[in-house]
Amino acid sequence: MVRSFTLLAIAALAAPLCAAEPNSPPAEPEGMNNLFNGKDLTGWDGDPRLWSVKDGAIRGETTADVKANGNTFLICKSTKTKDFDLRLSFRCNATNNSGIQYRSKHITSGRVRNKWVVRGYQHEIRNQNKLPSVAGFIYDEGGRRGRVCLVGEKATYDAEKKKTVVEKLIDQEGFEKLFNLGDWNDVVIIAKGNHIQHYMNGKLILDFTDNDPKSAFLDGILALQLHAGSPMWVEFKDVRIKNLK
Repeated sequence: MVRSFTLLAIAALAAPLCAAEPNSPPAEPEGMNNLFNGKDLTGWDGDPRLWSVKDGAIRGETTADVKANGNTFLICKSTKTKDFDLRLSFRCNATNNSGIQYRSKHITSGRVRNKWVVRGYQHEIRNQNKLPSVAGFIYDEGGRRGRVCLVGEKATYDAEKKKTVVEKLIDQEGFEKLFNLGDWNDVVIIAKGNHIQHYMNGKLILDFTDNDPKSAFLDGILALQLHAGSPMWVEFKDVRIKNLK
C-alpha cells in the first residue's frame, strides 16, 4: 500500500513536467471551420490575375509584367473575425511582404486603387528573421498607428496613443531558432475582446491589449495580402477558424 502511494505521489509530481509550455498555444478547438478547400478559391474574392491555387495552397504572386495596383487582398467571404481562433501556415520569398488581415474592413469608396482594398489589423508576413522586421507583428493597415505591437512584446496601447511593453516574450536568438526561413511556418491568432495573441510555430510571440477605444478593431473581415512594389509570391494553406462565443 505504501509502495502504491509512493508511485502515485511521484507520478503527480512528474505530471507538470509533461504539461504544455506556458507560452504554447491552447489545444486546437473542436469544430474548426476549414476556409480553403485545397482545390480552388471558392469562398474567396481577389484579383484573378494575382491569386490562384498551386499544389494545394493559396498562391498570390506579382511579376514585373503582372503587377499589383496598390496593396491588394484576397478576401474571405464565409466568415467574420470578432472573437476567434485562426490557424494556418504560410511561406513566401524575401523580395516583399504580405499579411493576414483580420477584424478589418473592405474599402470600396473614396480613393482606392483597386477593388480589394482592406484596412484594419494585420499579422505581418515576411521571410526574414532579424527583429523587428519579421513575420508576426501587428500592423495598422491603412491606419495611422503603423507597427502597433512588435514580435516579442507583451504590450498595451492606451487612449492617449501610448504603448507600454510589460514583458519581453522572445529575443533575436530565440526568433532565429523558431522561424523556418524559406519554409512553411505555422500561425495561430487568438482574439477575445480587445486582447490579441499571435503564436508562431508553437510559441507565443506577441500579446497585445488594445485599450484605445477610437482605434481598436473588435470585428471585421479576414483577408490575405499581396503588397505592391517588388515582384513577390506568398502561399497559405490549412486555413481554418473557430468563432468563439
